[in-house]
Amino acid sequence: MKRSLDIVGSAAGLAVLWPLLLALALLVRLDSPGPALHWSSRFGRNNQLFLMPKFRTMRLEAPDVATEALPDPDHWITPTGRWLRRTSLDELPQLWSILTGRMSLVGPRPALHSQDDLIALRTRAGVHVLRPGLTGWAQINGRDAIDLSRKVELDADYLARRSLGFDIMVLLVTLRRAFTGRDVVH
Repeated sequence: MKRSLDIVGSAAGLAVLWPLLLALALLVRLDSPGPALHWSSRFGRNNQLFLMPKFRTMRLEAPDVATEALPDPDHWITPTGRWLRRTSLDELPQLWSILTGRMSLVGPRPALHSQDDLIALRTRAGVHVLRPGLTGWAQINGRDAIDLSRKVELDADYLARRSLGFDIMVLLVTLRRAFTGRDVVH
């Protein structure tokens, strides 16, 4: 049932949002040189690497590490990128990853290839068996404002509580929070 929701939700999202996706891609291109999309190497289900698309929010020469690992993140984030991140619109291209089965609408956010600590904690907690999500239980309970161990606790809680109803609740809360920018640090 979850995969069916993912397919229907991502296909509907792409069909309805394509004008917005096109406009955002143009905005990214006008704001700074380079491609509109950034394909980030991420760990997915069972710790398998995959390429995840996002609207590019950083300058091309930015190091490929988690934003919080940068000494001066604001130096690397573009003006449009700051707005895209605050509204979470930079995540919309991941609808493609959901449609193709690499991601789910709801699950733990996919870890960057450089986040060995997060990958190890998730593997220890058994969370690595889940398909990563566009949003998740940890995202609506702190997102960037909580530390890695708390994120993994929330991911493990999601693993134990997952259901169609729980996923729908997480999606509804995510939509509300996306418009407020709550808990977005970078």
